[in-house]
Amino acid sequence: MERIIVGAETGIRLQPLGESAILVEFGQEIRPEIHRKVKTFTAYLEQHPFPGMIEYVAAFASVTVYYDPIQAKSQEIIHGGDSGPSVCQMIAARLQEMVSKLDYAAEDTPRIVEIPVCYGGEMGPDLAYVAEHNGLTAAEVIEIHSGGEYLVYMLGFAPGFPYLGGMSERIATPRRQSPRMSIPAGSVGIAGMQTGVYPIATPGGWQLIGRTPLALFRPGTNPPTLLQAGDVIKFRAISCREYEDYLRQGERL
Repeated sequence: MERIIVGAETGIRLQPLGESAILVEFGQEIRPEIHRKVKTFTAYLEQHPFPGMIEYVAAFASVTVYYDPIQAKSQEIIHGGDSGPSVCQMIAARLQEMVSKLDYAAEDTPRIVEIPVCYGGEMGPDLAYVAEHNGLTAAEVIEIHSGGEYLVYMLGFAPGFPYLGGMSERIATPRRQSPRMSIPAGSVGIAGMQTGVYPIATPGGWQLIGRTPLALFRPGTNPPTLLQAGDVIKFRAISCREYEDYLRQGERL
């Protein structure tokens, strides 16, 4: 199946990925308005799954929809015939109908999530490097980082890891040349123009500037992550004593 362009005005594209998935592309850039389209579409899929749909995976500017071709075809046979278009074409037509009728201009109120961060010291061993790289003081890096608002575009890499947009160019810093073998859960880092929070202990090459006592990955809850796509994060600087107080109060689950 050739690439399908849905609507000259929207520029939304559908691209088959093998015989059991279709990529729905809303754009090529990381922008809030494109993210809003992704979120609108995934919300509709969540409420209106089609026969044979397995799951969807959202990214910065696209959504990959996975389906069972056998189940999808059997449902189509039940509803009227097994000749004509392929399963991929039928699914594409169904998705095309969905994306063309949604209201992408509708605004919603994002959930604001405040994340306390203890910056510097053993919690943020790379804070001084980030400051030096950008010609700033450590205090200025903290002020800039904690003064921004960050949109959660998607979760990935590790359970609950947020891919964020909105970090100031003034504190952008390249990844470490040699990744660490293990980074503690809750570590807040910078890599290029991105900032993020490690939800679990894992290897990584981001520049670590602080740590939060909050648990981002919570397997005992539903959903099992503190953050969701579409949330807005505000970081708040706290002292080491406040960090320990959070832990004593059971904030890390």
